Amino acid sequence: AFLVQLAAIALHKAERTAVFETSQEWCDALLALTPDDPDGAAWCLVTPPDRPALMQAASPNLNISEWDTVFSAPDELDMLITSRNHDLKSARMRASSPEDWLFALISLQTQEGSNSGSHKGISRMNSGAGSRAGIGIRPQGGVGKRWKRDVGILQLGRSKIAETYGLDETNGLALVWLEPWDGETSISFSTLDPLYLEICRRVRLFEAAGCLHARRAKTPVLRIAAEGKKGVTGDPWMPVDISKGDAKALSVQGQGFDYKLIHRILFTGDFVKSEIQCVQTLDGEGLALITQGAARGNSKTEGYHERIVPISPKVRGLLLANQKNQLERIAGRRITEISEMRKLLWTALAVLFANGNSGDSTAGIKAKASKFAAPFEVAEDARFFVDLNDEIEAADPAAQRLQWLLGLVERAEIILNAAFDAGPRSGIQKYRAQSVALSRFHGGLRSDKFQIPDLVNYYRQQTIKRQEETSDHA
Repeated sequence: AFLVQLAAIALHKAERTAVFETSQEWCDALLALTPDDPDGAAWCLVTPPDRPALMQAASPNLNISEWDTVFSAPDELDMLITSRNHDLKSARMRASSPEDWLFALISLQTQEGSNSGSHKGISRMNSGAGSRAGIGIRPQGGVGKRWKRDVGILQLGRSKIAETYGLDETNGLALVWLEPWDGETSISFSTLDPLYLEICRRVRLFEAAGCLHARRAKTPVLRIAAEGKKGVTGDPWMPVDISKGDAKALSVQGQGFDYKLIHRILFTGDFVKSEIQCVQTLDGEGLALITQGAARGNSKTEGYHERIVPISPKVRGLLLANQKNQLERIAGRRITEISEMRKLLWTALAVLFANGNSGDSTAGIKAKASKFAAPFEVAEDARFFVDLNDEIEAADPAAQRLQWLLGLVERAEIILNAAFDAGPRSGIQKYRAQSVALSRFHGGLRSDKFQIPDLVNYYRQQTIKRQEETSDHA
Protein backbone atom coordinates (compact mmCIF):
# COMPACT_ATOMS: atom_id res chain seq x y z
CA ALA A 1 0.00 0.00 0.00
CA PHE A 2 2.83 2.39 0.86
CA LEU A 3 4.57 1.82 -2.47
CA VAL A 4 1.33 2.08 -4.47
CA GLN A 5 0.29 5.34 -2.83
CA LEU A 6 3.78 6.81 -3.14
CA ALA A 7 4.03 5.90 -6.82
CA ALA A 8 0.58 7.33 -7.61
CA ILE A 9 1.44 10.57 -5.81
CA ALA A 10 4.75 10.90 -7.69
CA LEU A 11 3.19 10.17 -11.07
CA HIS A 12 0.43 12.73 -10.46
CA LYS A 13 3.02 15.37 -9.52
CA ALA A 14 4.94 14.58 -12.71
CA GLU A 15 1.71 14.80 -14.75
CA ARG A 16 2.40 11.34 -16.08
CA THR A 17 0.20 8.27 -16.53
CA ALA A 18 2.76 5.57 -17.41
CA VAL A 19 5.03 4.36 -14.62
CA PHE A 20 8.70 5.30 -14.73
CA GLU A 21 11.09 2.70 -16.09
CA THR A 22 14.41 3.57 -14.44
CA SER A 23 15.57 4.11 -10.88
CA GLN A 24 16.88 7.57 -11.76
CA GLU A 25 13.46 8.62 -13.04
CA TRP A 26 11.88 7.44 -9.80
CA CYS A 27 14.57 9.22 -7.77
CA ASP A 28 13.92 12.50 -9.61
CA ALA A 29 10.17 12.11 -9.19
CA LEU A 30 10.46 11.55 -5.43
CA LEU A 31 12.77 14.52 -4.99
CA ALA A 32 10.21 16.62 -6.85
CA LEU A 33 7.77 15.84 -4.04
CA THR A 34 10.10 17.44 -1.47
CA PRO A 35 11.25 20.74 -3.02
CA ASP A 36 12.18 22.17 0.42
CA ASP A 37 14.62 19.29 0.87
CA PRO A 38 16.39 18.99 -2.50
CA ASP A 39 19.27 17.07 -0.91
CA GLY A 40 16.95 14.12 -0.23
CA ALA A 41 16.85 14.46 3.55
CA ALA A 42 13.13 13.67 3.64
CA TRP A 43 13.93 10.26 2.11
CA CYS A 44 16.72 9.36 4.57
CA LEU A 45 16.25 7.38 7.76
CA VAL A 46 18.54 9.62 9.82
CA THR A 47 18.67 13.42 9.55
CA PRO A 48 19.04 16.30 12.03
CA PRO A 49 15.89 16.48 14.20
CA ASP A 50 14.92 19.92 12.88
CA ARG A 51 14.54 18.45 9.39
CA PRO A 52 12.12 15.79 8.16
CA ALA A 53 13.33 12.22 7.69
CA LEU A 54 11.56 9.35 5.99
CA MET A 55 8.25 8.75 7.86
CA GLN A 56 9.54 11.04 10.65
CA ALA A 57 8.36 14.62 11.20
CA ALA A 58 10.78 17.40 12.11
CA SER A 59 10.80 18.52 15.76
CA PRO A 60 12.50 21.92 15.65
CA ASN A 61 11.68 23.01 19.20
CA LEU A 62 12.46 19.85 21.12
CA ASN A 63 15.69 18.08 21.94
CA ILE A 64 15.06 14.46 20.97
CA SER A 65 17.66 13.31 23.52
CA GLU A 66 14.99 14.15 26.11
CA TRP A 67 12.31 11.95 24.51
CA ASP A 68 10.97 9.35 26.87
CA THR A 69 11.51 6.00 25.13
CA VAL A 70 14.54 4.51 23.37
CA PHE A 71 14.29 1.50 21.07
CA SER A 72 17.39 -0.52 20.26
CA ALA A 73 15.75 -2.95 17.81
CA PRO A 74 13.12 -2.47 15.08
CA ASP A 75 10.76 -5.10 16.49
CA GLU A 76 10.39 -2.89 19.58
CA LEU A 77 9.26 -0.03 17.36
CA ASP A 78 6.73 -2.01 15.33
CA MET A 79 2.98 -1.85 15.98
CA LEU A 80 2.67 -5.33 17.52
CA ILE A 81 1.87 -5.27 21.22
CA THR A 82 4.57 -7.31 22.98
CA SER A 83 4.72 -5.52 26.34
CA ARG A 84 3.92 -8.69 28.32
CA ASN A 85 7.12 -10.17 26.85
CA HIS A 86 6.13 -13.79 27.56
CA ASP A 87 5.42 -15.87 24.43
CA LEU A 88 6.83 -13.35 21.95
CA LYS A 89 9.98 -11.61 23.13
CA SER A 90 10.61 -8.06 22.00
CA ALA A 91 13.92 -6.46 21.06
CA ARG A 92 15.28 -9.63 19.48
CA MET A 93 16.38 -8.04 16.19
CA ARG A 94 19.69 -6.70 17.45
CA ALA A 95 21.54 -7.55 14.24
CA SER A 96 19.20 -5.53 12.07
CA SER A 97 19.62 -3.68 8.79
CA PRO A 98 18.35 -0.22 7.82
CA GLU A 99 15.68 -2.01 5.75
CA ASP A 100 14.34 -3.63 8.94
CA TRP A 101 13.95 -0.20 10.52
CA LEU A 102 12.22 1.06 7.38
CA PHE A 103 9.68 -1.75 7.49
CA ALA A 104 9.07 -1.14 11.20
CA LEU A 105 8.57 2.58 10.57
CA ILE A 106 6.05 2.01 7.79
CA SER A 107 4.23 -0.60 9.85
CA LEU A 108 4.03 1.70 12.87
CA GLN A 109 3.18 4.94 11.10
CA THR A 110 0.50 3.53 8.79
CA GLN A 111 -1.15 0.87 11.01
CA GLU A 112 -0.80 1.77 14.67
CA GLY A 113 -3.76 2.39 16.97
CA SER A 114 -4.10 4.20 20.28
CA ASN A 115 -2.40 2.29 23.06
CA SER A 116 -3.02 4.92 25.73
CA GLY A 117 -3.86 8.57 26.18
CA SER A 118 -0.24 9.40 25.39
CA HIS A 119 -0.02 7.53 22.09
CA LYS A 120 -2.61 8.13 19.37
CA GLY A 121 -3.19 6.09 16.23
CA ILE A 122 -3.77 6.56 12.52
CA SER A 123 -6.77 8.15 10.82
CA ARG A 124 -7.45 5.16 8.55
CA MET A 125 -9.16 2.92 11.13
CA ASN A 126 -12.52 3.17 12.83
CA SER A 127 -11.15 3.60 16.37
CA GLY A 128 -7.94 3.50 18.34
CA ALA A 129 -8.59 -0.19 19.04
CA GLY A 130 -9.41 -0.94 15.40
CA SER A 131 -7.19 -2.11 12.59
CA ARG A 132 -6.27 -1.13 9.06
CA ALA A 133 -7.46 -3.87 6.75
CA GLY A 134 -6.27 -4.35 3.19
CA ILE A 135 -8.71 -5.81 0.66
CA GLY A 136 -7.83 -6.04 -3.02
CA ILE A 137 -7.76 -8.07 -6.21
CA ARG A 138 -4.66 -10.09 -7.05
CA PRO A 139 -4.17 -10.59 -10.80
CA GLN A 140 -1.89 -13.19 -12.32
CA GLY A 141 1.72 -12.05 -12.60
CA GLY A 142 2.92 -11.68 -9.03
CA VAL A 143 3.22 -8.70 -6.70
CA GLY A 144 4.60 -6.46 -9.47
CA LYS A 145 1.49 -6.92 -11.57
CA ARG A 146 -0.70 -6.24 -8.56
CA TRP A 147 1.29 -3.08 -7.75
CA LYS A 148 0.99 -1.75 -11.29
CA ARG A 149 -2.74 -2.50 -11.39
CA ASP A 150 -3.39 -0.67 -8.13
CA VAL A 151 -1.25 2.33 -9.11
CA GLY A 152 -3.28 2.74 -12.30
CA ILE A 153 -6.57 2.56 -10.40
CA LEU A 154 -5.42 5.23 -7.92
CA GLN A 155 -4.31 7.53 -10.73
CA LEU A 156 -7.77 7.36 -12.28
CA GLY A 157 -9.64 7.51 -8.99
CA ARG A 158 -7.97 10.35 -7.06
CA SER A 159 -10.56 12.94 -8.17
CA LYS A 160 -13.42 10.72 -7.02
CA ILE A 161 -11.72 10.09 -3.67
CA ALA A 162 -11.20 13.83 -3.16
CA GLU A 163 -14.80 14.66 -3.99
CA THR A 164 -16.32 11.82 -1.95
CA TYR A 165 -14.30 12.32 1.23
CA GLY A 166 -13.65 16.09 1.18
CA LEU A 167 -9.91 16.06 0.46
CA ASP A 168 -7.80 18.63 -1.41
CA GLU A 169 -7.06 17.25 -4.88
CA THR A 170 -4.97 20.22 -6.06
CA ASN A 171 -2.80 21.43 -3.19
CA GLY A 172 -3.28 18.81 -0.48
CA LEU A 173 -0.47 17.59 1.77
CA ALA A 174 0.53 14.17 0.43
CA LEU A 175 3.53 13.24 2.61
CA VAL A 176 2.45 14.03 6.15
CA TRP A 177 5.96 13.68 7.59
CA LEU A 178 7.04 16.81 5.71
CA GLU A 179 5.02 18.98 8.11
CA PRO A 180 6.88 19.81 11.39
CA TRP A 181 5.14 18.46 14.49
CA ASP A 182 5.37 19.70 18.06
CA GLY A 183 3.08 16.95 19.37
CA GLU A 184 0.34 19.40 20.36
CA THR A 185 -1.35 20.21 17.05
CA SER A 186 -3.31 18.21 14.50
CA ILE A 187 -3.55 18.57 10.73
CA SER A 188 -6.98 19.33 9.30
CA PHE A 189 -8.26 16.37 7.30
CA SER A 190 -9.56 18.57 4.48
CA THR A 191 -6.04 19.89 3.75
CA LEU A 192 -4.72 16.45 2.79
CA ASP A 193 -4.11 14.94 -0.65
CA PRO A 194 -6.57 12.19 -1.63
CA LEU A 195 -3.79 9.58 -1.46
CA TYR A 196 -2.01 10.97 1.60
CA LEU A 197 0.65 8.90 3.35
CA GLU A 198 0.32 9.53 7.06
CA ILE A 199 2.33 9.20 10.24
CA CYS A 200 0.83 8.90 13.72
CA ARG A 201 3.80 8.91 16.11
CA ARG A 202 6.68 11.24 16.88
CA VAL A 203 9.63 8.94 16.27
CA ARG A 204 13.19 9.74 15.23
CA LEU A 205 15.94 7.32 14.28
CA PHE A 206 19.54 8.06 15.27
CA GLU A 207 22.88 6.32 15.01
CA ALA A 208 25.01 5.36 18.01
CA ALA A 209 28.08 3.12 18.09
CA GLY A 210 27.51 2.18 14.46
CA CYS A 211 23.93 0.96 15.05
CA LEU A 212 20.53 2.49 14.48
CA HIS A 213 18.26 3.27 17.41
CA ALA A 214 14.98 5.13 17.76
CA ARG A 215 13.48 7.59 20.22
CA ARG A 216 9.77 8.16 20.71
CA ALA A 217 7.95 11.08 22.29
CA LYS A 218 4.41 11.11 23.60
CA THR A 219 1.69 11.95 21.07
CA PRO A 220 -1.32 12.99 23.16
CA VAL A 221 -3.11 14.45 20.13
CA LEU A 222 -4.01 12.90 16.80
CA ARG A 223 -1.69 13.88 13.97
CA ILE A 224 -4.70 14.07 11.63
CA ALA A 225 -7.95 15.49 12.98
CA ALA A 226 -10.26 12.73 11.71
CA GLU A 227 -11.51 11.08 14.89
CA GLY A 228 -15.20 11.44 14.03
CA LYS A 229 -14.80 9.85 10.60
CA LYS A 230 -14.49 6.29 11.99
CA GLY A 231 -11.80 5.46 9.44
CA VAL A 232 -13.91 6.52 6.44
CA THR A 233 -11.07 8.46 4.82
CA GLY A 234 -10.85 7.17 1.25
CA ASP A 235 -8.31 4.45 2.04
CA PRO A 236 -8.14 2.58 -1.29
CA TRP A 237 -7.94 -0.85 0.39
CA MET A 238 -10.50 -0.34 3.14
CA PRO A 239 -14.13 -1.54 2.84
CA VAL A 240 -16.64 0.73 4.56
CA ASP A 241 -19.25 -1.06 6.64
CA ILE A 242 -22.73 0.42 6.15
CA SER A 243 -24.72 -2.58 7.39
CA LYS A 244 -25.93 -0.80 10.53
CA GLY A 245 -26.58 2.62 9.05
CA ASP A 246 -23.55 4.59 10.21
CA ALA A 247 -20.52 4.23 7.94
CA LYS A 248 -17.32 2.92 9.51
CA ALA A 249 -14.15 1.25 8.32
CA LEU A 250 -13.90 -2.52 8.58
CA SER A 251 -12.02 -3.67 11.66
CA VAL A 252 -10.48 -7.15 11.61
CA GLN A 253 -11.49 -9.28 14.60
CA GLY A 254 -9.70 -12.20 16.21
CA GLN A 255 -11.36 -14.78 13.94
CA GLY A 256 -9.90 -13.03 10.91
CA PHE A 257 -11.44 -13.21 7.47
CA ASP A 258 -13.83 -16.12 7.88
CA TYR A 259 -16.16 -17.24 5.12
CA LYS A 260 -19.11 -15.27 6.50
CA LEU A 261 -17.18 -11.99 6.46
CA ILE A 262 -15.75 -12.63 2.98
CA HIS A 263 -19.28 -13.38 1.74
CA ARG A 264 -20.46 -10.02 3.10
CA ILE A 265 -17.52 -8.12 1.61
CA LEU A 266 -17.58 -9.79 -1.80
CA PHE A 267 -21.25 -10.42 -2.57
CA THR A 268 -23.56 -8.33 -0.38
CA GLY A 269 -24.35 -4.65 -0.01
CA ASP A 270 -23.10 -4.51 3.58
CA PHE A 271 -19.87 -2.79 2.49
CA VAL A 272 -18.99 0.07 0.18
CA LYS A 273 -16.04 -1.11 -1.88
CA SER A 274 -13.29 0.98 -3.41
CA GLU A 275 -12.25 0.50 -7.03
CA ILE A 276 -9.20 -1.51 -5.94
CA GLN A 277 -11.50 -4.09 -4.33
CA CYS A 278 -13.57 -4.46 -7.52
CA VAL A 279 -12.81 -6.72 -10.47
CA GLN A 280 -11.75 -4.66 -13.49
CA THR A 281 -12.18 -5.53 -17.16
CA LEU A 282 -8.42 -5.47 -17.78
CA ASP A 283 -7.62 -7.76 -14.84
CA GLY A 284 -7.88 -10.88 -17.00
CA GLU A 285 -8.47 -14.43 -15.77
CA GLY A 286 -6.99 -16.26 -12.79
CA LEU A 287 -7.94 -13.62 -10.23
CA ALA A 288 -8.11 -13.87 -6.47
CA LEU A 289 -9.45 -11.69 -3.70
CA ILE A 290 -6.73 -11.05 -1.13
CA THR A 291 -7.59 -9.90 2.38
CA GLN A 292 -4.99 -8.83 4.94
CA GLY A 293 -4.95 -7.25 8.36
CA ALA A 294 -3.66 -7.43 11.93
CA ALA A 295 -6.40 -7.76 14.55
CA ARG A 296 -6.11 -5.55 17.59
CA GLY A 297 -7.77 -6.40 20.90
CA ASN A 298 -7.92 -4.54 24.19
CA SER A 299 -4.23 -3.88 24.83
CA LYS A 300 -3.32 -7.04 22.94
CA THR A 301 -2.69 -8.36 19.46
CA GLU A 302 -5.07 -11.00 18.07
CA GLY A 303 -2.99 -12.14 15.14
CA TYR A 304 -2.13 -11.24 11.58
CA HIS A 305 -4.77 -12.59 9.21
CA GLU A 306 -4.51 -13.14 5.49
CA ARG A 307 -6.77 -15.04 3.13
CA ILE A 308 -6.67 -15.59 -0.63
CA VAL A 309 -10.01 -16.42 -2.25
CA PRO A 310 -9.92 -17.71 -5.85
CA ILE A 311 -12.34 -16.03 -8.26
CA SER A 312 -13.52 -18.45 -10.94
CA PRO A 313 -14.24 -17.30 -14.53
CA LYS A 314 -18.04 -17.30 -14.06
CA VAL A 315 -17.77 -15.50 -10.74
CA ARG A 316 -15.51 -12.94 -12.41
CA GLY A 317 -18.11 -12.40 -15.14
CA LEU A 318 -20.94 -11.95 -12.65
CA LEU A 319 -18.89 -9.49 -10.59
CA LEU A 320 -17.94 -7.51 -13.69
CA ALA A 321 -21.59 -7.29 -14.69
CA ASN A 322 -22.49 -6.31 -11.12
CA GLN A 323 -24.82 -9.32 -10.94
CA LYS A 324 -24.07 -10.28 -7.38
CA ASN A 325 -27.58 -11.37 -6.40
CA GLN A 326 -27.07 -14.89 -7.70
CA LEU A 327 -23.71 -15.19 -5.93
CA GLU A 328 -25.14 -13.81 -2.69
CA ARG A 329 -28.07 -16.24 -2.86
CA ILE A 330 -25.96 -19.35 -3.50
CA ALA A 331 -23.27 -18.47 -0.97
CA GLY A 332 -25.82 -17.34 1.63
CA ARG A 333 -27.74 -20.60 1.30
CA ARG A 334 -24.54 -22.59 1.82
CA ILE A 335 -23.72 -20.58 4.94
CA THR A 336 -27.15 -21.39 6.35
CA GLU A 337 -26.78 -25.07 5.50
CA ILE A 338 -23.37 -25.33 7.17
CA SER A 339 -24.92 -23.77 10.26
CA GLU A 340 -27.81 -26.24 10.21
CA MET A 341 -25.46 -29.21 9.82
CA ARG A 342 -23.34 -27.96 12.69
CA LYS A 343 -26.46 -27.69 14.90
CA LEU A 344 -27.43 -31.26 14.07
CA LEU A 345 -23.89 -32.47 14.74
CA TRP A 346 -23.85 -30.58 18.04
CA THR A 347 -27.15 -32.17 19.10
CA ALA A 348 -25.83 -35.65 18.33
CA LEU A 349 -22.61 -34.93 20.24
CA ALA A 350 -24.57 -33.66 23.24
CA VAL A 351 -26.56 -36.91 23.28
CA LEU A 352 -23.32 -38.90 23.09
CA PHE A 353 -21.72 -37.09 26.01
CA ALA A 354 -24.96 -37.37 28.02
CA ASN A 355 -24.68 -41.17 27.81
CA GLY A 356 -27.56 -41.31 25.34
CA ASN A 357 -29.95 -39.23 27.45
CA SER A 358 -31.29 -36.47 25.23
CA GLY A 359 -32.75 -34.51 28.15
CA ASP A 360 -29.39 -34.13 29.92
CA SER A 361 -27.88 -30.80 28.84
CA THR A 362 -25.64 -29.55 31.63
CA ALA A 363 -23.14 -26.77 31.01
CA GLY A 364 -20.29 -29.28 30.90
CA ILE A 365 -21.97 -31.40 28.24
CA LYS A 366 -22.79 -28.31 26.16
CA ALA A 367 -19.21 -27.11 26.36
CA LYS A 368 -17.86 -30.51 25.36
CA ALA A 369 -20.26 -30.77 22.41
CA SER A 370 -19.27 -27.28 21.26
CA LYS A 371 -15.58 -28.15 21.49
CA PHE A 372 -15.96 -31.24 19.32
CA ALA A 373 -18.31 -29.54 16.83
CA ALA A 374 -16.06 -26.50 16.28
CA PRO A 375 -13.61 -28.21 13.86
CA PHE A 376 -16.50 -28.96 11.50
CA GLU A 377 -17.17 -25.30 10.76
CA VAL A 378 -13.46 -24.49 10.65
CA ALA A 379 -12.93 -27.15 7.97
CA GLU A 380 -15.95 -25.96 5.96
CA ASP A 381 -14.68 -22.39 6.19
CA ALA A 382 -11.34 -23.41 4.66
CA ARG A 383 -12.94 -25.08 1.63
CA PHE A 384 -16.01 -22.85 1.30
CA PHE A 385 -15.06 -20.77 -1.74
CA VAL A 386 -13.46 -23.64 -3.66
CA ASP A 387 -16.68 -25.62 -3.24
CA LEU A 388 -18.73 -22.57 -4.17
CA ASN A 389 -16.73 -22.09 -7.38
CA ASP A 390 -17.27 -25.76 -8.24
CA GLU A 391 -21.05 -25.32 -8.12
CA ILE A 392 -21.05 -22.08 -10.09
CA GLU A 393 -18.77 -23.49 -12.78
CA ALA A 394 -20.51 -26.89 -12.99
CA ALA A 395 -22.43 -27.95 -16.10
CA ASP A 396 -25.12 -29.29 -13.74
CA PRO A 397 -25.11 -27.01 -10.67
CA ALA A 398 -27.95 -28.91 -8.96
CA ALA A 399 -26.06 -32.20 -9.11
CA GLN A 400 -22.87 -30.51 -7.91
CA ARG A 401 -24.76 -28.92 -5.04
CA LEU A 402 -26.24 -32.28 -3.98
CA GLN A 403 -22.78 -33.83 -3.95
CA TRP A 404 -21.59 -30.98 -1.73
CA LEU A 405 -24.50 -31.53 0.66
CA LEU A 406 -23.78 -35.27 0.86
CA GLY A 407 -20.14 -34.46 1.52
CA LEU A 408 -21.28 -32.13 4.29
CA VAL A 409 -23.13 -35.05 5.90
CA GLU A 410 -20.14 -37.36 5.51
CA ARG A 411 -17.70 -34.89 7.05
CA ALA A 412 -20.04 -34.22 9.99
CA GLU A 413 -20.49 -37.94 10.64
CA ILE A 414 -16.72 -38.48 10.61
CA ILE A 415 -16.40 -35.92 13.42
CA LEU A 416 -19.23 -37.62 15.34
CA ASN A 417 -17.56 -41.04 15.01
CA ALA A 418 -14.21 -39.57 16.05
CA ALA A 419 -15.83 -38.24 19.22
CA PHE A 420 -16.80 -41.75 20.30
CA ASP A 421 -13.39 -42.14 21.93
CA ALA A 422 -14.22 -39.21 24.22
CA GLY A 423 -17.70 -40.51 25.05
CA PRO A 424 -18.75 -43.17 27.56
CA ARG A 425 -16.30 -46.06 27.83
CA SER A 426 -18.07 -48.66 29.95
CA GLY A 427 -19.98 -51.61 28.51
CA ILE A 428 -23.59 -51.20 27.53
CA GLN A 429 -23.56 -47.48 28.32
CA LYS A 430 -20.89 -46.93 25.65
CA TYR A 431 -22.78 -48.71 22.88
CA ARG A 432 -26.11 -47.21 23.87
CA ALA A 433 -24.69 -43.67 23.80
CA GLN A 434 -23.09 -44.21 20.39
CA SER A 435 -26.21 -45.82 18.97
CA VAL A 436 -28.53 -43.07 20.21
CA ALA A 437 -26.14 -40.35 18.94
CA LEU A 438 -26.02 -41.89 15.45
CA SER A 439 -29.78 -42.35 15.49
CA ARG A 440 -30.29 -38.73 16.43
CA PHE A 441 -27.92 -37.63 13.65
CA HIS A 442 -29.46 -39.75 10.88
CA GLY A 443 -32.99 -39.17 12.11
CA GLY A 444 -32.38 -35.44 12.05
CA LEU A 445 -31.37 -35.61 8.38
CA ARG A 446 -34.83 -36.98 7.57
CA SER A 447 -36.86 -34.80 9.90
CA ASP A 448 -39.41 -32.25 8.66
CA LYS A 449 -37.79 -29.78 11.07
CA PHE A 450 -34.36 -30.06 9.43
CA GLN A 451 -33.71 -26.82 7.53
CA ILE A 452 -31.98 -28.40 4.51
CA PRO A 453 -34.98 -29.62 2.49
CA ASP A 454 -32.85 -30.88 -0.40
CA LEU A 455 -31.23 -33.42 1.91
CA VAL A 456 -34.54 -34.37 3.53
CA ASN A 457 -36.05 -35.02 0.09
CA TYR A 458 -32.97 -36.93 -1.08
CA TYR A 459 -33.04 -39.34 1.88
CA ARG A 460 -36.80 -39.81 1.55
CA GLN A 461 -36.38 -40.70 -2.12
CA GLN A 462 -33.64 -43.14 -1.19
CA THR A 463 -35.96 -44.76 1.34
CA ILE A 464 -38.78 -45.02 -1.20
CA LYS A 465 -36.38 -46.49 -3.75
CA ARG A 466 -35.19 -49.16 -1.32
CA GLN A 467 -38.75 -50.02 -0.39
CA GLU A 468 -39.70 -50.41 -4.06
CA GLU A 469 -36.66 -52.60 -4.68
CA THR A 470 -37.55 -54.78 -1.68
CA SER A 471 -41.16 -55.07 -2.88
CA ASP A 472 -40.09 -56.04 -6.40
CA HIS A 473 -37.70 -58.65 -5.02
CA ALA A 474 -40.41 -60.16 -2.83
